[in-house]
Amino acid sequence: MKRVLAVVLLAFGLSAGAAMANVEDEIRARIAPIGEVCLQGDDECGAAAAPAATASAGPRSGDAVYNAVCMACHSTGAAGAPIVGDAGAWGARIDKGLDTLISHAINGFNAMPAKGGCANCPDEEIQAAVEYMVSESK
Repeated sequence: MKRVLAVVLLAFGLSAGAAMANVEDEIRARIAPIGEVCLQGDDECGAAAAPAATASAGPRSGDAVYNAVCMACHSTGAAGAPIVGDAGAWGARIDKGLDTLISHAINGFNAMPAKGGCANCPDEEIQAAVEYMVSESK
């Protein structure tokens, strides 16, 4: 009887130990970090090398820049922006000359920030957008 009791206790002890190990593994899995921070070129954590620079396809067309940047204000009239297609709103501005309009668009004017807020747009794209808006508003 003592042997049976000893075997039963040993079996319970082994199964309880295995259950505790399983619970501890589950806890470790739940609190494990979801990722790690690797800096570019850091060989210790397997970070990828710097991506190769891709060649630009060239400047975007005026309507592409308008649709990406200018449309937010120039289609709604936000902050007093002239709406594209409204000849009355654009007439006096067009009379000042295209160079003035382009300068205002690049450098900012009244409520409009420089380059309409598109800091990474080159001047030639802003010029193309202005020319597009003027052509649509005559």
